[in-house]
Amino acid sequence: MVTRRRLLGTGLAAAGVGLTGASFTPLLAVDPAKASPPAATPELFTKPMPNMPVLRPTFRTATADHYDVTMRPVRKEILPGVQTDLLTYNGNFPGATIKARSGRTVVVRQRNELNVATSVHLHGASVTQANDGDPMDTLAPGGERLYTYPNKQPHASLWYHDHAHHVESENVYRGLHGSYLLTDGIEDNLPLPKGQYDVEIGIRDAHFDSAGQLVYLMNDPQRTTLLVNGVPYPYFQVAARKYRLRFVNTATQRFLDLRLTDGSDIVQIGSDGGLLPRPHTTKSIPLTPGERIDAVIDFSRYAVGDQVVLENTVIVNGTPEQIGMVMRFDVVRTAEDTSSIPSVLRTLPPLPQPTNERAIEMRMDEGAGAQGKGYMDGKPYDPARVDSTIRFGASEIWSVTNTNTKMPHNFHMHLVQFRVLERGGKPPAPGESGLKDTVKVAAGETVKLQATFDSYRGTYLYHCHMLDHSAMGMMATMKIS
Repeated sequence: MVTRRRLLGTGLAAAGVGLTGASFTPLLAVDPAKASPPAATPELFTKPMPNMPVLRPTFRTATADHYDVTMRPVRKEILPGVQTDLLTYNGNFPGATIKARSGRTVVVRQRNELNVATSVHLHGASVTQANDGDPMDTLAPGGERLYTYPNKQPHASLWYHDHAHHVESENVYRGLHGSYLLTDGIEDNLPLPKGQYDVEIGIRDAHFDSAGQLVYLMNDPQRTTLLVNGVPYPYFQVAARKYRLRFVNTATQRFLDLRLTDGSDIVQIGSDGGLLPRPHTTKSIPLTPGERIDAVIDFSRYAVGDQVVLENTVIVNGTPEQIGMVMRFDVVRTAEDTSSIPSVLRTLPPLPQPTNERAIEMRMDEGAGAQGKGYMDGKPYDPARVDSTIRFGASEIWSVTNTNTKMPHNFHMHLVQFRVLERGGKPPAPGESGLKDTVKVAAGETVKLQATFDSYRGTYLYHCHMLDHSAMGMMATMKIS
């Protein structure tokens, strides 16, 4: 029997875990002379993980919820005893969560009190071109504008972040990101954990200098402090019952593969575009930048007083002590649990007959550091150019290939949720059986996906969601007409 207060599992260092394979080759190098030495790694599991604040509407109408958000700089304590300069939505780091409902419009008035232009993108949402947060459609310092989200799509765990070209990576890194949870009757009618047992967990990395300030360098390998909901290596007190945990990777570069140190099961129930058709029992949760995975962990298998660590097994650009430990769950009480995980979560419509196929190539200058460029089909991003023309209503198969030999990428499409058809010529894993908007593409790998363009006309982006890479040009424009 596990003894009271025992930390469950052997941990990365003791187990010798350090998965570095070809999919997780170290990122582009930076000039060491320009890189500030990181601050000491904070002590693990000394601060509680905060629940994300929920943004309240300024007012409601019969059909819409209206919000006011101000982008402004703040100073907050992240490392113990140190104030760090941040860019925030309404002073929150990360930004507060917007809770929306399918069929009910959300209108957000964004005010920019920063000294840099911004553009707000609701990642994973189906919106008109004018409200998509195009990199060139920016909000100048001192300005304000309305973003309207019709929420005509089904439930999904979305997130919002800056997308102003060339500065999107730094703006997101310094704090311009937050969650947007869209729900509907499908979710409501399932007996999944709800209320206080439905918890957001946003994970990212950071490089703090010796003064506790965030250091931003393109492709910086020294982002070796992990933050969970804005706190380094927190603990989270749970009851001995099931929890729905909504994981999102808000890092601009780092890949994650999450597992419990005792090797216990995790049940994945959702991905980027909402619930999977069926739950998937697994030992690990892979998350590339921008991806979301909803999972259920049943803490009733532990005794009150037990502790279990969530670890990251992708040990690249950092030590196991720095980037292997993520957070700790502390089982502190019992609780009634009437929740369950149905064997069928949702029914996805059959894929339509494809009307077109196209091939997309992603590539980065390897070994060139911050001076390197990123390419889609051999060309860096040019906002004046349309790279793919798509007929409205078309359903297309895209074969997306990473032609780099060492560097992984991932691929994100605006406007649409797609279905993964193949990975490396093989059927996708169960965790990719649902709707996706962001997908890993390892070095030398081809991922085949199908998307249907039947919601809005206009110009939208597709790009690598390692935002340092998209800022360096690995981005392209599609026009749906």
